[in-house]
Amino acid sequence: MPLSFVLDPPVDRHLRDGVLSLWTDVTNAGGAVGFVPPVTPDDIRPQWVQHLAALNDGRMRLLAGYDEDGAVAATSFIAFNSHRLMTHWVWLYTVMVHPRHQGKGYGRELLAATEKAVTGLPGIEAIRLTCRGGAGLERFYASCGYQEVGRVPGGIRIAEGDDRDDVFMLLPLCSAA
Repeated sequence: MPLSFVLDPPVDRHLRDGVLSLWTDVTNAGGAVGFVPPVTPDDIRPQWVQHLAALNDGRMRLLAGYDEDGAVAATSFIAFNSHRLMTHWVWLYTVMVHPRHQGKGYGRELLAATEKAVTGLPGIEAIRLTCRGGAGLERFYASCGYQEVGRVPGGIRIAEGDDRDDVFMLLPLCSAA
């Protein structure tokens, strides 16, 4: 059963608990979403609060995917640029699909729903994201239409002696042509 996507869902206890649980479970399953396992929801909470502040200020939007039970099963955070020379593209952050839903095509659905949401935003011509090298994420994003446009070798330090490339990906939007 496909996920149900909601752009800018109400920020309530259900969303908070769902995102914290999702982020914790994705991280602890080895997902490259800004933390290194093991983590608890309390470890994630400060980053969630930063995202909430950006949502509240209009600097970011949230696309949440809900499974058939109504649980938060996927997210992408769309961040607007504040630099006046870069307002024609957005950043995509914290792209997650719950581990129990891996392999069902939900990651592609999430990116397609994100692209659709962003395409409707005035003046936005592209989506940029970064991903952690060495996890196969570049291939996944490329298969969804993103192009690798840059790479910082060893730009992400997982642990002492475990550095990964910071890979920059870009999706030009069709409406920008």
